[in-house]
Amino acid sequence: MTSQHLKATVLAASFALAAGSALAAAPADWSKVPGRTVTVFYPGAAPMEWINKGTEHSGARGLREGDSCSACHEKELADMGNKMVTGQKLEPKVIKGKVGSIPVNVQAAHDGTNLYLRFTWKQPPGGAEKMDPDNQVKLAFMLANDGLMIKSGKKEIDIANRGGCWGTCHEDSRTMPDAKDDKKTKYVEGGSVAGGRFLDLVQWQSKSNKGTDGYVAEKREMTGGSALVEAKGEKKGDTWTVTFTRKLAGGTGDIALAPGKTVNFGMAIHDDYTHGRYHFVSMGYSLGIDTKADITAVKQ
Repeated sequence: MTSQHLKATVLAASFALAAGSALAAAPADWSKVPGRTVTVFYPGAAPMEWINKGTEHSGARGLREGDSCSACHEKELADMGNKMVTGQKLEPKVIKGKVGSIPVNVQAAHDGTNLYLRFTWKQPPGGAEKMDPDNQVKLAFMLANDGLMIKSGKKEIDIANRGGCWGTCHEDSRTMPDAKDDKKTKYVEGGSVAGGRFLDLVQWQSKSNKGTDGYVAEKREMTGGSALVEAKGEKKGDTWTVTFTRKLAGGTGDIALAPGKTVNFGMAIHDDYTHGRYHFVSMGYSLGIDTKADITAVKQ
């Protein structure tokens, strides 16, 4: 073997070892990692514009005064989901048999290099139209820094801090009742990755059993990020488990994480082959790395 071939072999082995170490560092026993139940609920056709309109949503005033969506609605999410999924409120297209909410156990840990997120929930009843026939389930989470300001009445509010992913949901998005463009995706008002006005988006899909790493700025991009290492999921009996490995540091379109830092966090589950707005979503929460938050990733 020539010296060049030897160097190439050693280098390849080093890369393989590094990659293997990155994945092997995930908690060996997730039962020892604290979890938090996050209720994802059916939101119906409730875009940011409706939430921000005081004549239709009484919570708009609270948002302007500094309240978060979760602070007001945390205890009534299941009830809200039931009202919308049955068409009692904000849903012109009822999906028969769909449940109003799903409780999800969310766990987080890190090893100084990678963040590990684990989501566990029981499969609810289904059987409706297969909007996305390729994927029985998709699970996504979004991260955002504070400072994503939008106009609310005569004030500006930090929608990332108070509403989480809701800052990307608009009445003209392609599956909304009054949408005129069937290609219009989620977006951020004045969105710009270079300007820091974006949400980091990571999604796992059941068909490929892999993840995509993108972002939402002036439109939704499912690729472009570089922080995702691995996304894997499985269903055992009636229980789904999806685990993400994500580098703390990131690049373009990634929210940088570090010990002591807190970011905004939200998640969504497309269950029973659904797509577009027909998913289950969470309110906005905080994710802390070695610091107190709604969900805290402690070093393992």
